[in-house]
Amino acid sequence: MSTSPNLAHLLPPSWKTDIDRWYAEDTPSFDWGGLVVGEEEQEAFLWAKSGGILAGVPFFNEIFKRVDCTVEWLYPEGADLPYDSKTKVAIVRGPARQLLLGERVGLNMLARCSGIATISKRFSTLARSSGWQGKIAGTRKTTPGFRLVEKYGMMVGGVDPHRHDLSSMVMLKDNHIWASGSITGAIRTCRRAAGFSLLITIECQSYEEAAEALDAGANIVMLDNMVGEELQANAKKLKEVYGKGPGGKGREFLIESSGGVVEDGLLARIGPDIDILSTSAIHQSVQHVDFSLKIQPRKKS
Repeated sequence: MSTSPNLAHLLPPSWKTDIDRWYAEDTPSFDWGGLVVGEEEQEAFLWAKSGGILAGVPFFNEIFKRVDCTVEWLYPEGADLPYDSKTKVAIVRGPARQLLLGERVGLNMLARCSGIATISKRFSTLARSSGWQGKIAGTRKTTPGFRLVEKYGMMVGGVDPHRHDLSSMVMLKDNHIWASGSITGAIRTCRRAAGFSLLITIECQSYEEAAEALDAGANIVMLDNMVGEELQANAKKLKEVYGKGPGGKGREFLIESSGGVVEDGLLARIGPDIDILSTSAIHQSVQHVDFSLKIQPRKKS
């Protein structure tokens, strides 16, 4: 029986240094409140106060491991937490001072990662409900210093993380074309340097630009800010002229739709010739999932 892969295994060796940076930001000097609570072992309950998809478990675990605390999860990562009740999600154990050191760092990360996973799941479910088999993908418009967490949340929510950085794939947008002089020249220059192993994506504003890009060897044409009949007609014509069907040029390529892809307009972008819908709506201005961490009161003797 197949099981879902553990997404934590994707994280690079350097990911834990992010947590050092988060702690350095949150406690750069003295921990004044820590003086009050001391080192007695305590239990704290992690509560989800709003529903959504739980995401960010490996980061949360490491945040509390750094301060000598342990986390016992009551729900697995990817669980759909109920919207109609307050839900105990985990129990965190450790010295009171250490629990409070990790509290805000852990909650901030978990709230945002889970929020991204939640809206990613909504986008994915909506697209699949129409029968479309293409990919919803996030963009590189992420929070500086927090990209790894945000891309991780997208994957927990079931969407494609797209490229992670400028080195992941060649993407030539309008500024690259304008600065270099032509689509054909830009593609040829990149292909000489990037070799055979990197895909080349070209942002196109018209059918003519997309055709030039494919003639020059692009792997993906991004039809930017095209909507409605213009988008679907151009995508269909590109597949007919350049694809592997009867009368086509036998090229294997993908068509990506981008620019202003939001939840309410998602289904209008979907079509049989669209392979990828890329959007920043799953990670910019996202509603976070509301979590709190509460130390349990001491029992009176």
